[in-house]
Amino acid sequence: MSGFASWPEPVVRVQSLSESGMRAIPERYVKAPSERPSFTNETENHHKHVDIPVIDLTNLFGEDPTLHEETVRLIAVACKEWGFFQAVNHGVSHELMERTLEAWRHFFNMPLGFKQQYANTPTTYEGYGSRLGVQKGAILDWSDYFFLHYLPDSLRNQSKWPSQPSCCRELLSEYGAEVVKLGGRLLKAMSANLGLKEDYLQNAFGGEDIGACLRVNFYPKCPQPDLTLGLSSHSDPGGMTFLLPDHDVAGLQVRKNGKWITVKLVPSALIVNVGDQIEVLSNATYKSVEHRVIVNSVKDRVSLAFFYNPKSDLLIEPAKELVSEERPALYSPMTFDEYRLYIRTKGPCGKAQVESLGSI
Repeated sequence: MSGFASWPEPVVRVQSLSESGMRAIPERYVKAPSERPSFTNETENHHKHVDIPVIDLTNLFGEDPTLHEETVRLIAVACKEWGFFQAVNHGVSHELMERTLEAWRHFFNMPLGFKQQYANTPTTYEGYGSRLGVQKGAILDWSDYFFLHYLPDSLRNQSKWPSQPSCCRELLSEYGAEVVKLGGRLLKAMSANLGLKEDYLQNAFGGEDIGACLRVNFYPKCPQPDLTLGLSSHSDPGGMTFLLPDHDVAGLQVRKNGKWITVKLVPSALIVNVGDQIEVLSNATYKSVEHRVIVNSVKDRVSLAFFYNPKSDLLIEPAKELVSEERPALYSPMTFDEYRLYIRTKGPCGKAQVESLGSI
């Protein structure tokens, strides 16, 4: 709960602005010069051979112990050095991924009146929205979205999920179940790499009683993509994120050594990234990394961000086994419910949130 019952200003749907034929975006969406994306050839050429790791998960599920260990090692390196990787052969049905993406494309192309039935408020953020944060006069992102709860079952309310297209609710249930299964497998690998018991991170998340939610992002084409962002720089506040991107056009950028790297999408991959809660539990062995989304002037884009989170009322703090005199606890304890109030109030703010937990 955010404590705010309504948005501070009337909500404007970015899709409506895009479809109006305007040639200049409103000032509310113009970022400060230091935050704007760069589209120069020099920047693109500099990063042409740099990208987040691609990891084949086939052997994570296999029975060959040597190949299994090598896959676990690759996951550890990615989580320590990048905080991101693209997973292929991850066990989630490619057909299901495509059908789910297509269902959401259909939803965002429905008449505005239908979508407005699901308009959200900052109380829970559930439903059809167009902003993060409740600060009056804030500079906004060039995107609309749909946010919903998947787990725990007590928060899952399918009447708040779109009724059209008719397949949407069933596809969401199936897709969520497959991603949750993958999340459990990856938490085991991450725990083992930290020298913890295989079930440590899962238990820290609440065992079988985890939280999970979905944000479906809609990035309309933009007449001035060099002035704005689809989603401002942030690290994810939750545990682990599984991004199903629109493979027709790139948009995700990851911060590495102070530079923004545009992720080159691999067919049928899921993009996995470490969230702030895993950074805290690992005492910063694994890193949650800043990322943002750029937009373009030619094509609308849809992506699904599935957040695999701790149970909201559990205290999250560095694992005792990873704390020593030489490496004290780097973060103060906090529940996930308390923690996510920050982004829901202030909107995306780089790494300011997790850094604010630093122990004194």
